[in-house]
Amino acid sequence: MPTELPTGGDTLTGSRPEERATAADRVSGLDALELGPKKEKGKVGKRVWASTWPKLLAIAIVVTAWQLVYLSEWRPAYVFPAPAEVFAELGELITEPRFWDGVQLTMTRAITGFALAVAIGTLIGALVSQFKPLRAAIGSLITGLQTMPSIMWFPLAILLFQLGEEAILFVVVIGAAPSVANGLISGIDYVPRTWLRVGQVMGMSGIAKYRHLILPASLPSFVSGLKQGWAFSWRSLMAGELLVIVPGTVSIGVRMQTARDLNDAVAVLAYIIVVLVIGILVDQLFNAADGALRRRWGLTGN
Repeated sequence: MPTELPTGGDTLTGSRPEERATAADRVSGLDALELGPKKEKGKVGKRVWASTWPKLLAIAIVVTAWQLVYLSEWRPAYVFPAPAEVFAELGELITEPRFWDGVQLTMTRAITGFALAVAIGTLIGALVSQFKPLRAAIGSLITGLQTMPSIMWFPLAILLFQLGEEAILFVVVIGAAPSVANGLISGIDYVPRTWLRVGQVMGMSGIAKYRHLILPASLPSFVSGLKQGWAFSWRSLMAGELLVIVPGTVSIGVRMQTARDLNDAVAVLAYIIVVLVIGILVDQLFNAADGALRRRWGLTGN
């Protein structure tokens, strides 16, 4: 007697191991239809150079423009120093252990705050996407929080937590979580209805439906939300370290604020470059993850 597909009332996780294995095989088969074909890897050197030379060109253009503005004497040299002075200062900074201690503190705050934002944003996004009354109640509020400048939260954060680590983390989380939530909501909203009907016919429901269908389908949009969330959290953190100086800690923001108090424009620009480089490196990680997902799902020709 031929094996029949489970009805809509069954679940993917059947009571017998062979039922679970059969259902999982069906899901894998459907995934294989959507995945892009595996491509042979080209030469590593060519790929690295193709992605590197545009960045090197952009750096060259920026440094050249910077040098020209400096030579024009638009501002005095002690206010707007030459690139050579700033890069020399940066070279000295990266050899100091205290500099790396500040980078470690800043990155610890960034990772901790972003992890909390991802956990909270994912939970809120999953709930809002599935319950229409909840979406009607707080859907617009999430978007409003996303567009609100993070610096507006610092007076409240200082009142709630004083000048402590909690004040900085509070603003980082509240700045990043809405972007993460909106990314997940958008991804779930754009899961093809056909996929959902196929999943229902195959007996997927509850947690199994999320695990094997909805979450994988919404992953590209979710990664974009994570990337945007990181951008918000990083900006919030930098603002927080300039405004909320925790006693006994020396972070990148504290060092930049100290340089500003001393009218040390060379050091200020050096720390701006440090913040920019860290942001670019993390952005490249997200771009790599996003590109891998798009290639995996056949959404790009590269």
